[in-house]
Amino acid sequence: MPEGPVDWQSGWLRGVLELALAAVLDEGSRHGYGLAQRLAEQGFGQVRGGALYPVLGRMEREGAVTATWEPGESGPGRKVYTLTSAGRERLRGQRAQWGRFSVLMDDLLDTKTDQALQEET
Repeated sequence: MPEGPVDWQSGWLRGVLELALAAVLDEGSRHGYGLAQRLAEQGFGQVRGGALYPVLGRMEREGAVTATWEPGESGPGRKVYTLTSAGRERLRGQRAQWGRFSVLMDDLLDTKTDQALQEET
């Protein structure tokens, strides 16, 4: 894990936020704050609502998640998101695609690193 603050939201995480949210929801239903907390626990930093909720809304419109309102224990109600069977199927496909993508990216980065090392010598 890199040291110092990392701005995932403006970079890489924004591009894969849907996949990350689906993976967290595959663990079980959660409200938005719980999703953001879980991502933070995994080291992704703070995911703001302005990035989180539009993605969840799109996933809901596409049938990947359902959302239900549940009463709050000591405050207002909250929306709880659940991964649907279609969402789980999509997640399975995206996991396989991610595996292929990460191999290609690792190879590209390793190639560039090897070239940079050769140029230094």
